[in-house]
Amino acid sequence: MELYRKALKRFMDLVVGIAAFLIALPVFAIVMIFLTIANNGKPFFFQVRPGKHGKLFKIIKFKTMNDKRGADGELLPDARRLTSVGAFVRKTSLDEIPQLINVIKGDMSLIGPRPLLVEYIPLYSTEQARRHEVRPGITGWAQVNGRNAISWEKKFECDIWYVDHLSLALDLKIVLMTLHKVFKSEGISQDGQVTMTKFTGTVNGRQGA
Repeated sequence: MELYRKALKRFMDLVVGIAAFLIALPVFAIVMIFLTIANNGKPFFFQVRPGKHGKLFKIIKFKTMNDKRGADGELLPDARRLTSVGAFVRKTSLDEIPQLINVIKGDMSLIGPRPLLVEYIPLYSTEQARRHEVRPGITGWAQVNGRNAISWEKKFECDIWYVDHLSLALDLKIVLMTLHKVFKSEGISQDGQVTMTKFTGTVNGRQGA
């Protein structure tokens, strides 16, 4: 499967990414219009994330939360900034569509560990850092095995397992499982949270506070 890992996977990402983006273009346009209205002219969310070998790139997603701030000037909690349109876009995973642009550019793959925050890099153990041995993906083994509803430790275990077992058959399996998860809207957030709680590092095999 070295041929798939080194060449065919990128070729398939490019071909499928372009085709998927063209097919999704009408939906892309409609969601962009609604989010432009809901977010005061800001339909997209840009953020620098680490990619393969830790190389930084700018990820693009649909913006599901507004920028409302409290009296102290700080952003309000996620739950208060999530718009009704944004909630629907998140529930249906439509917020991931713009990342097809990242796939076409080569920043990301269709399948791989999710690209996380740059601030997490120094918090990874040596084993956890191996998630950067491959391109990050729009969906991955962790996403079809719990997504944001599982612990950080379980998520990293899934990421490393994927790195060690990457193959065409596994990627096809993840695609089918992803479609099932999206249809059922499973694992979108942790219990009691709008999104995933922040990773604060691992101490003695457990997440630190």
